[in-house]
Amino acid sequence: MAKGVKPRVKVPKTAAAGDTITIKTLISHKMESGQRKDDEGNVIPRSIINRFTCDFNGENVIDVTMEPAISTNPYLEFEALVPEAGEFTFTWYDDDGSIYETAKKIAVE
Repeated sequence: MAKGVKPRVKVPKTAAAGDTITIKTLISHKMESGQRKDDEGNVIPRSIINRFTCDFNGENVIDVTMEPAISTNPYLEFEALVPEAGEFTFTWYDDDGSIYETAKKIAVE
């Protein structure tokens, strides 16, 4: 993982089969637009999280394309159906080719 980039995810530990849960994600990232200059007048290269995906047991839940106007440390909150126990996989894609991934399990009660 690139220095200073840290994904955080909040998923309930349990849910009833068929429940809809709220998932919250945040990734610490500077999100350079490519329009600022450094102290020497050089353009700072664009580096943003340009895509976010979430899968549950291999099935896509959400796929978001992010544009340059996205804020620093992008936060996403969304709902997902929990049909069974399993694992959510969260993936953030960076302009520089880096991929940040984390996973959270959920049990069915």
